[in-house]
Amino acid sequence: MEGDRGGRAVLALIEDFFAALGRNDIPAMLECLSDGVIHDVNQGARRIGKPLFEAHCRRVLTCYRQTLSDLVIMVHPDGSRAAAEYTVSGSYVATDEGFPPAAGQDYTLAVGAFFEIGPGGITRITSHYNLRDWIALILVEGKDQKNGSEF
Repeated sequence: MEGDRGGRAVLALIEDFFAALGRNDIPAMLECLSDGVIHDVNQGARRIGKPLFEAHCRRVLTCYRQTLSDLVIMVHPDGSRAAAEYTVSGSYVATDEGFPPAAGQDYTLAVGAFFEIGPGGITRITSHYNLRDWIALILVEGKDQKNGSEF
């Protein structure tokens, strides 16, 4: 990959990343990333490095059961950047810190992801989805079941 940063090589890299994501194969996802990868999630903290990305993936696998569909990948011809649009369908199975209680709620969300590519693979991933819509989808009758308050 390092010697060939053209669009086709980057397309294959991003396809490999999403294939691993779809299989919940964290080691294969990590193989696609540079050691100092930056992971930016909308309305969340920046994570830098493979260990923090791996911890995020393990938390997601604990709290959510998700499948991806409708994947479209776009790559800049020079191979420096890529973008993907896809649909995430899932169930919220274990309470994620800072969010309403999990009770197996189902959801479907449109997601966009943007990638920078450099030596060693993907150097930055920026993910965007509508967090407010996700919260609305998982709230049961619009109430936080722990204390009855609006979330």
